[in-house]
Amino acid sequence: MSTVGKSSGRWHVYRYDLKKGQRVPLPEACTRYAADLVAWVAALGGAHGQWFLIGPDGRPDLRVNAFFSSAKMRGRAVRTNRDYAYSVCLWLNFLLSLDRGWWEATEDDAREFQFWRVTDPRNPQRVQRSSFYRDAAGLKTFYRWVGGRFQVVNPFEELETSRGRKQEDVKWLDPDGYVRWRDLGLRGLDLDGREDAAWGGRNEQRDGVFADGLYGTGLRLSEWASVVLPELPEETRGRGYYTCALADACAKGGYGHAYWMPRSVLSDLLSYVEGSRARAVRRAQLAGRYERVPERRVAVGMEGRRTVTLETEDGERETTAWNDLDPAARKLLFRRTRQGLEPLALWLNEDGLPRDGHGWHHTFTTANQRIAALGLEDFSCTPHMLRHSLALKWYAVAKLVQARQLGHLSQEETRDFREQFGDHWHLVQTMLGHRRVETTKNVYLEPFRNLEVELLLRHADGFPVERFMADVFAGHPRVRTDPLAVR
Repeated sequence: MSTVGKSSGRWHVYRYDLKKGQRVPLPEACTRYAADLVAWVAALGGAHGQWFLIGPDGRPDLRVNAFFSSAKMRGRAVRTNRDYAYSVCLWLNFLLSLDRGWWEATEDDAREFQFWRVTDPRNPQRVQRSSFYRDAAGLKTFYRWVGGRFQVVNPFEELETSRGRKQEDVKWLDPDGYVRWRDLGLRGLDLDGREDAAWGGRNEQRDGVFADGLYGTGLRLSEWASVVLPELPEETRGRGYYTCALADACAKGGYGHAYWMPRSVLSDLLSYVEGSRARAVRRAQLAGRYERVPERRVAVGMEGRRTVTLETEDGERETTAWNDLDPAARKLLFRRTRQGLEPLALWLNEDGLPRDGHGWHHTFTTANQRIAALGLEDFSCTPHMLRHSLALKWYAVAKLVQARQLGHLSQEETRDFREQFGDHWHLVQTMLGHRRVETTKNVYLEPFRNLEVELLLRHADGFPVERFMADVFAGHPRVRTDPLAVR
């Protein structure tokens, strides 16, 4: 179980782990309710992996925890549930300092919370506004749910969490900038492009292709981290991109969609599978590590990429759609090979076990720290920044392609073409899997909405995309290019 804070007299965050082999007996006075703790939690509606809070007196507030067991939260992503739990816990601990219950909080309390989180010099752990806005979003959702059930006023309802702030936080890398960041931070090269003798990394092949996949497909970190081996397309000659499908159970909001994988990414993925990943699997097999994974399920049959038949440790079989298997379930999937069991999860740790999606944030943080130590300031990257960067790349490509297609057409013919095939905004919307084109316009590419087409067309003829983008966006305050390039 994970907790917030170490001192007593505070709220703490925990999570149910109902899949441990050990059954914790209940005190004799409670045995009339259930045989053991797992059965009791299940009887109360608790689920494996569900978050809950314990108050400063060592007791839960059933009203608070009912929010985390609600249908509303069960339909949210795993990370969203975790983030909301920590946000609510932080808020409740703040209210302790005001000697106020969460049901008594006012709008002034919410504004004081904002000041303390973002501005108060007495708080040594101040955060950026974007972090606070994430907290506020979770707390708005919490109060909207409890408000209608327990007649509680929402103190965050009128608190401004402007989308404009989200736009201001967005940054991009152009193609050259991305390659430089990856080579320095993840592949251990020095500023001259040579192998750095001081590099101590051991996972450069895995980490490099993971980042390439984020930048190449535009998937979110949790989505790309959930991919399993059977979902990889077959490599064929003459194809630049492969059409893939993101499962509903792994997508944000349960909205699965098509995505496109560049040939270069697939080739490097297959090299990783046959290289460092295969070595990690073999070490784990020799150590008997996979046989000790509880609740594992072995794939014994597949119908293309639609369904899979899974066998439990007890020999029971069940056929399910890949589309319905969430990231947690996928980490427990294996297949039998001549050498023994092998995970179906694509991304593995050095010990051969499936890598938790949150671990990639540490990978990016370490890469940014290494680059800063090399003397390059303000040249950092986050996983989601690569998704934004892909949007910028395809925005530029779509502008060029449509300009060439439409250049010889009249104004009326141009309008008919766009009505039939959509404009560049819709093309980028499709690449990113957005439900609404307004998200693409207003968040991902808002600063470039008003770029003059002529500015781009000046660079169109005979220019490779990398050089084209470096020139067009040179000097833009929120687009990072290669800081070592000589223009």
